[in-house]
Amino acid sequence: MAVSSLLAKGQGPLMRETHDWDKVAALERQLAREEVLELTPEVTELLRRVAREVVVPDAEVLRALLTPEGSAALVREVRRRIREGSQRLMRAISESNRLVEEGDMTGARKCLEDVLAVEVIPLYRQHAEAELSHLE
Repeated sequence: MAVSSLLAKGQGPLMRETHDWDKVAALERQLAREEVLELTPEVTELLRRVAREVVVPDAEVLRALLTPEGSAALVREVRRRIREGSQRLMRAISESNRLVEEGDMTGARKCLEDVLAVEVIPLYRQHAEAELSHLE
């Protein structure tokens, strides 16, 4: 039985635009070019919103937004969480799909359960849960 990934197919209600995450990636590239991060109200709100989405504590966000250095560190932390969570999820889905192809449904489920045991970003958890339910 070949089960392919819902995420790979781009199916399901979980596929949504991550344009705010892309905007934070653009801020990280700006910092990499050693450009100044201008803390406009729009940038500040963007960082607050995306930091919430990747489970950075509100108190940490508020402290970070007090200084340009703190804001730059927040951009990097948000991007690190997005990058690491994405890599963790993709590895789990890939391994799960490989195990399904080998007929090891128990192992495939375990891969996804393992990622759920450590993942904190709600969007990535939803994807892993959808993949797990797709195996049922």
